[in-house]
Amino acid sequence: MDREWNDSQPIYRQLRDRVVAMILDGVLNEGDPLPSVRNVAAEYRVNPITVLKGYQELVDEQLVETRRGRGMFINTGARELLMRGERQKFLAEQWPRIAATIQRLGLTPEELLSAAGTEPVTEPHLEPAEPHLEEER
Repeated sequence: MDREWNDSQPIYRQLRDRVVAMILDGVLNEGDPLPSVRNVAAEYRVNPITVLKGYQELVDEQLVETRRGRGMFINTGARELLMRGERQKFLAEQWPRIAATIQRLGLTPEELLSAAGTEPVTEPHLEPAEPHLEEER
């Protein structure tokens, strides 16, 4: 995890977001323990209550579970739950702006795929559409 904090949101929330990113990126997997509150607090020089508050958000979201005397562990299905939520958030919050920019700039799907470093996927049994039949974008 990055040791820098920004002033745009509380540290406990940033800590929660960093753990979420680690789950989404596959750094933390189902059943893995979270680092102890004390270790995180010492390493990042934050109050243990701040770390606990960030971890508690993960418990409240059912992403981690507390095992008394053993610590906190990533729940089964946490990544899928996060992916569902993050996809919905992306489509609702970010995609409308991105789609508007794509339309404003007149970018084609081929240009976007090329810029992303992937090639368009075509079905082997389908013929490419005639140029005069394609929609104006």
